[in-house]
Amino acid sequence: MNYHAASQGETSDEEAREALEKLRRWAERATPEEVAALDPAISRLLPDAPLPNYPALARAYPEEFKADEAYKAGLPDLQNGPASLIRGARQHIEHVGISNFRLPIRFHTRDGGGITLETSVTGTVSLEAEKKGINMSRIMRTFYAQAEKEFSLDVIEETLEAYKGDLESFDARIQMRFSFPMKVESLRSGLMGYQYYDIAMEVVDAGGRRKKLMHLDYVYSSTCPCSLELSEHARHARGQLATPHSQRSVARVSVECLPGQRLWFEDLVELCREAVPTETQVMVKREDEQAFAELNAANPIFVEDAARSFCEALQGEPRVGDFRVVASHQESLHSHDAVAVLTEGETFAAQSLDPKLFTTLVQGG
Repeated sequence: MNYHAASQGETSDEEAREALEKLRRWAERATPEEVAALDPAISRLLPDAPLPNYPALARAYPEEFKADEAYKAGLPDLQNGPASLIRGARQHIEHVGISNFRLPIRFHTRDGGGITLETSVTGTVSLEAEKKGINMSRIMRTFYAQAEKEFSLDVIEETLEAYKGDLESFDARIQMRFSFPMKVESLRSGLMGYQYYDIAMEVVDAGGRRKKLMHLDYVYSSTCPCSLELSEHARHARGQLATPHSQRSVARVSVECLPGQRLWFEDLVELCREAVPTETQVMVKREDEQAFAELNAANPIFVEDAARSFCEALQGEPRVGDFRVVASHQESLHSHDAVAVLTEGETFAAQSLDPKLFTTLVQGG
């Protein structure tokens, strides 16, 4: 035995081996609960023994269990806990809630009917600096409570008011996105087909002011005026066949719907179609394809022209207040796109743009 170790009251190697062997013998005859009560790590001393279920928890799903009011009252709720649980800066949050909550919603149509569409809902509220968080499931429950109604901007406003009260928030926002079908006729053959329009309805309640907004992605063909002139010059000057370049283009038109006015989805689509008539086609026979080429030649358009044409149409619509036009001509000549942003009023004005704004305008058909 090492005399120095013994003189200091330390355990020698031999004493440790004896203690370990004694502990193993005890563990072999002890119950898993006794082992766990002393130290769960002792299980590692028995390599051939199965690991006990520690702590001893029931593994079968308790189908008969019912949560009564007293039980539910005792459940932990961290999101509604005290300010002491806040992580990070105690700062006001402008938007917090849910996004891409999907459910079938029935909408009004201009002809007096209705249509049920799969709808993606974004619902947010503001959060005071001294509040830990919100109960996000309340937003979904509010929507399900309204889900049997035919939705319009007015019904969205009612829904916003309901969950704003449930969550005790000053500001709130709802946006509902869907693909809206409209039947359109081909240019010359008389065939009919459905054109689908990406539309979003939005109600914003911020700073004591409430606004109803509508967003539409309008897809059209843009023939470059410069390219058209150069092609015609080649034809007349040198007898050379040439074709101007044109491309699929998208304008995201966002409008404020003025109080007391009703702007239908169909109205906004037709307004865009009148401003820029070269909308992409659904049903096409040869006579329609020729007509579309003629329509494009009659309406060559730069991206600046497109933005201003939509602007002129929106300025002439008395049901529209502030608006924004974001246009993207996805060039067939260049390896980049031509883009423009035009706003009127303070609602959509912004010094900075989302870095991926224009990439969201790419239409996959």
